Amino acid sequence: MNFGVQGIAGSVQRLMATAQNGLEVIRFGGLTHDVESSPFEVVERRRMYRLRHYFPDEAGEGRPVALLVPPLMVNADIWDVGAENGAVGILNRGGVDCWVVDFGSPATEEGGWQRDLADHILAISSAIDTVTEATGSDVHLMGYSQGGMFAYQTTAYRYGKGVESIVTFGSPVDIVNGMPFGLPYGMVSEAADFVADHVLNRLPITDSMVRIGFQLLDPVKTAKSRIDFLRQLHDREALLPKERQRRFLNSEGWVGYAGPAAADLLKQFVAHNRMMSGGFVIRDHPVSLAELRCPILAFVGEVDDIGQPGAVRGIVRAAPHADVYEATLLAGHFGLVAGSTASNRTWPLVRQWIDWLDREHTLPPEITPMSEYVAPNAPRSAAARAIHTAGSLVEAGTGIGKALENLASGAMKGSVELVGEAARALPRLTRLGTIQPHTRISLGRLLAEQANRAPNRDLFLFDDRVHTNEAVNARIDNVVRGLISAGVRPANRVGVIMETRPSALATVAALSRLGAVAVLLAPGSELKRALGVTGVRTVVSDPENLSQAAAAGARVLVLGGGAERELEIPAGGDVTDLEQIDPAAVPLPGWYTPDPGLARELAFVLVIGTGDRLETKYITNHRWALSAFGTATSADLDRRDTVYCLAPLHHSSGLLVSLGGAIAGGSRIALARSLDPHRFGEEVHRYGVTVVTYTWTMMRDILDAEVFPKGHRHPIRLFIGSGMPAGLWRRTVEQFEPARVLEFYASIEGDVVLANVSGVKHGSKGRPVPGTARVELVAYDPIAEEVLVDADGYARRCADNEVGLLIGKAADSVDLSTGGLRGVFTRGDSWMPTENLFRRDSDGDYWLMDRRDTVIQGKRGPVYSQPIVDVLNDIGAVDMEVAYGLPDGGHCLAVAAVSVRDGHQLEPKDVTEALRALDPDQRPDIVHVVPEIPRSATFRPSTRAVRETMPPVPGPDTWYYDRQSESYEVLTEAEAGRLPG
Repeated sequence: MNFGVQGIAGSVQRLMATAQNGLEVIRFGGLTHDVESSPFEVVERRRMYRLRHYFPDEAGEGRPVALLVPPLMVNADIWDVGAENGAVGILNRGGVDCWVVDFGSPATEEGGWQRDLADHILAISSAIDTVTEATGSDVHLMGYSQGGMFAYQTTAYRYGKGVESIVTFGSPVDIVNGMPFGLPYGMVSEAADFVADHVLNRLPITDSMVRIGFQLLDPVKTAKSRIDFLRQLHDREALLPKERQRRFLNSEGWVGYAGPAAADLLKQFVAHNRMMSGGFVIRDHPVSLAELRCPILAFVGEVDDIGQPGAVRGIVRAAPHADVYEATLLAGHFGLVAGSTASNRTWPLVRQWIDWLDREHTLPPEITPMSEYVAPNAPRSAAARAIHTAGSLVEAGTGIGKALENLASGAMKGSVELVGEAARALPRLTRLGTIQPHTRISLGRLLAEQANRAPNRDLFLFDDRVHTNEAVNARIDNVVRGLISAGVRPANRVGVIMETRPSALATVAALSRLGAVAVLLAPGSELKRALGVTGVRTVVSDPENLSQAAAAGARVLVLGGGAERELEIPAGGDVTDLEQIDPAAVPLPGWYTPDPGLARELAFVLVIGTGDRLETKYITNHRWALSAFGTATSADLDRRDTVYCLAPLHHSSGLLVSLGGAIAGGSRIALARSLDPHRFGEEVHRYGVTVVTYTWTMMRDILDAEVFPKGHRHPIRLFIGSGMPAGLWRRTVEQFEPARVLEFYASIEGDVVLANVSGVKHGSKGRPVPGTARVELVAYDPIAEEVLVDADGYARRCADNEVGLLIGKAADSVDLSTGGLRGVFTRGDSWMPTENLFRRDSDGDYWLMDRRDTVIQGKRGPVYSQPIVDVLNDIGAVDMEVAYGLPDGGHCLAVAAVSVRDGHQLEPKDVTEALRALDPDQRPDIVHVVPEIPRSATFRPSTRAVRETMPPVPGPDTWYYDRQSESYEVLTEAEAGRLPG
C-alpha cells in the first residue's frame, strides 16, 4: 500500500472528484454532457400522438422509410438514446428515412389516462397514412417491446396496407410461452382478468410505478449497475459515454400507462392470449395476426426476461401466411435497442434487412427463417448468464435458481391447470344440482346475469363486428318491447324462422325474457305442416323468409336488416315490421316480469324430421340449462374460448350445445351465416375460434374444400356437436391436429345426455354427463317392440355389448303419461325411455345402434343400421352413406347406399374388408353406389330420399353379400332373383 505523498494526493483527488460528481448527480439528476439529440421536426400533431421526422433536411426521394413505434411505458427518445449511435442515427447513415410515433405521457396529454388499446392502434394507423402520403413509399414498421406488438396489430388491422415489412425487438406474441418465473398460464390468466376488471379501472400507473416495476423485474442487474456507477463516480470521462443511457433508464425514459390500455393488454393478450389465437378486438372489429402477409423480422434476446424467446417466436405460428425471420442476440430486453450490442449488432442488421428488401442486397447470415419454438420456458444456463454479465457470481446463482425453478414448474403447471379445470366445473355442477322445478332459470336470465357481471365483455361476433354483453342485452330488451306491442304474452308459442344472424339470437332470447315459448323452425322446411303440429299462429321472421312465412298463413313479425330495408310484402294486415317500432314509446304492462321462466316450464320447441316423420321436441328451461351447463363442463368452456356456431339455432346442437354451452361457459359466440368453407377458413383466424360446433356431416364440406390443409396452423382445440360419422371424425382430427372431437347425444324425451369427452373412440357417444339423468340399458326386442323382463317381471339390464333400449331416470315433475315407464327395476320407480337402441362396451362407453323405428327386420333377425353406416364411412373412398330396409316379402333386405369422394374409386373388396368388422348377420345384403346422397337442412344424409328415388339395380356398382364366400360380389340380374330375404 502506497502511503507516500503522491498516493495520498491521488486518493484526495479521487475523493474530491467523487464528491463533486455526486453533488452534480444530486442537483441535476446526472452528469452534464454535451451529447445532443438527433435533429427532428414534428410534422403532425394529433390528440393521440406527435409524428417526428428525423433528419428532415437529409430526406429525399427513393430512400427506404422506417416508422418506429415505442412501447407505452417508455419515452419515444428510446430510438435516439445513443444519439449518433442510436437507432435513428445509424439508420439515417445507412440511407433510411426515419419517422417516430411519440404518444407523449398520459399525465400531460389531454385525456391521456383514458386512452385504451384501440386508441394507440388507430393512432399508428393514422401515422402510417401520413408517412406513406408524404414519402410516396410503404413503411418498414418497427416496434420495441409492446411497440412491436402494436406493429403486428396495426398491420393486421389494416390488412397490410402501406406496410412493406415489420421489424420487432423483444415483442412477445405467445404469452403462454412467456410466463414469468415459469408460472402456470391458468394462474396468470385469472390474475390478469382480476387486475384488469378491479384494479386498473381505479388505479393509474404512473411513471415512477413503471420505473420501479421494471427495475424489480431484474433487481440483481439494477443493483449491480448502481454499484458500478458509484464505484466509477470519480472517473467522469468513463461515465459520460453511458450517462444519457443511464439517466434514461433511471428516470427520464419512463412514462405512465393509461389504465384502460393496460386493462386491454391484460384481458386480450394475457388472459386470452389472442395475439396467438386471433380475435382481438379493435373498435368492435375482430382482428387476427393471420392477416399478416408482409415479411417479418423479429429480434430475440437470449437473456430477455420480458420478451422471452418462446413468447417472441410465437409470431411464426400466429402469422402462418407471412415469411418470418429472426435474429438472435445475446442481449437483455433493453440491450436489444440501446447500448453497445444494439449499436454494433441490432441496427446494422436492420439496415441490411431493409437493403435486402429494397435494394436486393444479400441477406446477412445472422438473419434466418424462424422455426417453431419447441421448448417454451427452457431454463437458461448459468453459463450464458455468467458470460452476459461478465462473470457476476450473483447472476450465475440466479441462473441456477432459474433452472431449478423450471425443473419443479412442470409438475406445478399440470396440477394448477387441473385444479383450474375443476374449479370451473364445480360451480356449474353445483348450480345444476340446485335447480328445482320452481327455480327461475332461462336463456334470457343467463344473458342478463352476464350483462350485469361484465357489461363490456364481448358476447358474440358476426360479419366482422363484435357485440358486447351490454349492447346485446339492450337489443333483447328492445325486441321484448316490440313483441309486447305486437300482442305477445307469456306462455304464447311463437315461431322463429330466421337465418343465422344476430336478430335470430335476439329474438330467441327476447321470447325467453318475456316468458313465451320459441318454436324454432328451419328455413325451407315444411312450414305449414310444422305450424299445424305445434299450434303456432304468430311467427317472427327475417326479411329473407318473410314470403315463406306469410304463405304458410301465419301472422308474421319481421325483424332484422335494420329499419331502412324494403320488405317483399309491405307491412300491414298480418305483417308487422318490428324494426319500425320505437321501443321507447312502448309502455311495459303491469304483468311484465323480466325472465320469469321456471325450470319446469316449456322454453323451446324444435321441429325435426320431414313428411310423415315430422316430430316435435319439447325443451324445458331445466332441460336447456342441463345441456348448457353440461356442455360447458364437458368441453371446459371459459372466457378464453370463442365458439364458432356452424350448427343452426333451429337444430338441437345449435340451441343446446353451441348457444347454451357458450353462454353457460362465458365464452364468446361467433355466428356463421351459413356453411361456407372459405369464409370459415378466414373467420377461424380472424375471430380466434377455439371451439367449432357441427351437426352430422357439416365437417365434410370443410374438409373437402381443404381450406385448412393438414399441418396448417390454426387456433381450434375442439369440435363439439352430434351425429358425426366415424370416418369423418377420423378425417377431422387428422386434418385439424391437435384438435379433438367431443360428440354429444341428447334424447328427445327426458334428461339423458351422453358425451364422448376423451374423443379416443371414434363413433362412440361416450358416457353420461355429470348432473344429467342417470341412465340404464334394458333388454329390448326391436321386432316385438317391448322391454324384456326377468322372472320377477322387472326389466332385465343388458350385459356388456348387448343391444338394448336406453332409458333415463325421470324427475319427479315429469309426466309419465306421454310414454314413461314405472316399476322398471323396483316398485314405483319412474323412467323415461329414449327413442334409441345402444350397446355399452366393457369400458362403460355407449354406442348408438339404431332408432327403435328404423331397425331392419331381416330374415335372420334384426339388423342395426348405425354400425353399418359407421363402418362404411371409415372407408377412405366413401363420401356419405345411408342404411335402410328394403321390403321383400314378409321381411326386409338390409341395403346400404354410398356415394364416392371425388378422385377416389370404391371396389367390392374394399367393402368386403371393411364390413368384416361386423358379425355376418349384421352385414347389409346389398351395397350400391349412388351419384349423390341428399342432405337435410341440418346436413343429415337423407335415408328417405335415397330409398324413394335411388333403389338398387343390378349392375357393376351394386354388390350383394355372398354368405358362402363372405364377400361382396357384383349383382347381376340372375343373382338378384336369388337374393335371400
